[in-house]
Amino acid sequence: MNKPLQDIVVLDLSRVLAGPFCTMILSDLGAEIIKVEHPQKGDDSRDYGPFLHNRSLYFLSINHGKKSISLNLKKPQGRELLLELIKQCDVLVENFRPGTMEKFNLGYDILQLINPQMIYAAVSGFGHSGPDSQKPAYDILVQARGGIMSITGWQNIAPTRVGMSLGDITASLFTAIGINAALYQREKTGLGQKIDVAMLDGQIAILENALVRYQAEGISPQPLGNRHPTISPFQAYKASDYYFVIGVGNDNLWNTFCKALEMPELISDSRFCNNRLRTDNIDALNFILEPFFASKPASYWLELMEKSGIPCSSINDIESVMQDPQLLARNMFVEVKEPVAGTVKIAGNPIKMSSFQDSSVREPAPEIGEHNKEIYCKRLGLSEDYLTELQKAGVI
Repeated sequence: MNKPLQDIVVLDLSRVLAGPFCTMILSDLGAEIIKVEHPQKGDDSRDYGPFLHNRSLYFLSINHGKKSISLNLKKPQGRELLLELIKQCDVLVENFRPGTMEKFNLGYDILQLINPQMIYAAVSGFGHSGPDSQKPAYDILVQARGGIMSITGWQNIAPTRVGMSLGDITASLFTAIGINAALYQREKTGLGQKIDVAMLDGQIAILENALVRYQAEGISPQPLGNRHPTISPFQAYKASDYYFVIGVGNDNLWNTFCKALEMPELISDSRFCNNRLRTDNIDALNFILEPFFASKPASYWLELMEKSGIPCSSINDIESVMQDPQLLARNMFVEVKEPVAGTVKIAGNPIKMSSFQDSSVREPAPEIGEHNKEIYCKRLGLSEDYLTELQKAGVI
């Protein structure tokens, strides 16, 4: 059986992370991704490290399996070529600053007239409306402005950015969800639409219970280190050698937890007899638990917790993550055979579907304009001689 997006063609005008990560998801689900790059510069992330044999593994990890065409949208002929491609595509993804496509006379109001069935997905820092829509944005800016940094880390230290590009990745996921929903709606209406996803909006959407905690308590939530704001004990503890985490998510687990530690007296302790009280009295509880856990190595506690059915885990570094038998069994590390860099392992597709076999290999990332002949000649019917002229003129 084919992948669910097997017949979908995506014109990808995006670069760096927020847009390309979205189209990578669509590619993993079967869509054909035609990546549009500037003839000389290409995607900015081709120059981002880490590098292996002068190849950007950053670019490889997000753009594997895509097709690349070179196209200069500032050239009139470049715009005309893009309009011809628009007629044959189901989806367009871009992450320019709002108004950029309009400067090229390629805004949604124009493109929908050329292809009313096309879905136009725009990812930007602050969205295509509102007083700050024109402001530049990076991941750290939206993590800061959206409140994520204010609740991450520890009290009395500098606010902490999440250790990966949460602002970009969240926007990518919401854009991919929106595109799939729009494709489904198109089956009913026959029409495409514009999707407008802001990185900042995505940060608000994943604040979980911080918004309602503020309204319930009347004060802005503060960083709590690695513990949960409303469930206890639900955090990291230091053993005699390493940290490990536990998640005691309900009162039944609490009872089992206390018995496993041979501390049944905690069950009847009035400070800890339900989750709300344990959370209110977490300092008193940790005063008991922290020195207790520090008496033995993490491996001892993890074995004890697992035998008792208490959710727990070691805190893995990336080397350990890549050796995790559960992740290996789930095909979450796939191989890309890159012509210059060699074999590189990247993250696999976390969406497992019964309709298709999840391959353990991926196609490499393309060179700039590698698929010019395939796309321009086969799709648009241009001659190779004409392509040569366009290349000399700096159009492709």
